Amino acid sequence: MELKPVDSTTPKDERSLLKSSSSASSSSNQLELDTKYAPYARTDVYGPMGRGPVPFSEKFLLGLAAVTLLPVRFLSGLLILLLYFLVCRLCTLFSNHQQKEDLVHLTGWRRHAVVQAGRFCARAMLFVFGFYWIVLEDRSNNDDVERPGAIVSNHVSYVDILYHMSSSFPSFVAKASVAKLPLVGLISKCLGCIYVQRESKTSDSKGVSGAVIERVQEAHQNKNCPMMLLFPEGTTTNGEYLLPFKSGAFLAKAPVVPIILRYPYKRFSPAWDSMSGMRHLFLLLCQFVNHIEVIKLPVYYPSEEEKEDPRLYANNVRKLMATEGNLILSEIGLSEKRVYHAALNGNSNSPPRDLQKKED
Repeated sequence: MELKPVDSTTPKDERSLLKSSSSASSSSNQLELDTKYAPYARTDVYGPMGRGPVPFSEKFLLGLAAVTLLPVRFLSGLLILLLYFLVCRLCTLFSNHQQKEDLVHLTGWRRHAVVQAGRFCARAMLFVFGFYWIVLEDRSNNDDVERPGAIVSNHVSYVDILYHMSSSFPSFVAKASVAKLPLVGLISKCLGCIYVQRESKTSDSKGVSGAVIERVQEAHQNKNCPMMLLFPEGTTTNGEYLLPFKSGAFLAKAPVVPIILRYPYKRFSPAWDSMSGMRHLFLLLCQFVNHIEVIKLPVYYPSEEEKEDPRLYANNVRKLMATEGNLILSEIGLSEKRVYHAALNGNSNSPPRDLQKKED
């Protein structure tokens, strides 16, 4: 509700009442938004979009970390990234695959070096980010009848990718522009990323879907081919909910490994749900210790009925992950996330420009 300017003759106590009412209305609106879009709401010290008011003690800790911890972590992260780029560059020199976008089929010592160095550097990067310990609860068994073709994980943060790289070094889907980025571009090719032109709404999506199915089936049949890492929710949440799964990850009819990631916190939540990337990275690097918990479930083998119905397959895996990870099932998706972000930015008509470009 918009308040009209108060006449100068209005008593002071009436003006204060108006101000208090406006503040209460704002808080009520925020609470209503957070309740309606609960999977994307932040409940840490920094509040919605990381812009909420923080106590003096938190400002002091943030300032201290910004001048001591942040520079060391930032430079260390760059050195690790550069080191792994050099490893990838060396392993792809004079290779028959060096002209290809996909370097996942490197063989021999080249592939071994890329994988082992990648896992080490990813774990080192997590350490630099403050994830000193990883709590793993492995509920899987060693009696796998068939090799899985994909890893299916809930999506909480970009940190998810670093963990999966350090654990199993899978391939994943990335924007086409990633292939052209300095340093990261070559690394993504060595990971065997499948690139998608997110601005395209035509046959590109079918091509990507086909490439994913082909890669999942290849990984299922060939132990030397890396598994695909797929986030079937299509976007990140605050880590307490599980959104509807898209069926694309299950079209290959191959077994999958469900993995659940959680990020316990007291001050700043590593979940990337409702703030800009730069602000999130700054606050993440300024937190002295970050925590990650991993639950690895047994390989899920689809029934014949699930193989013929990818949606049924996806829903059953989702329900299993929600039960085993104590996650809340939510039926909203990326479109609601855009509406929520637009409301947080004070624009109820259209989502922010960066979210408009983001695809399911």
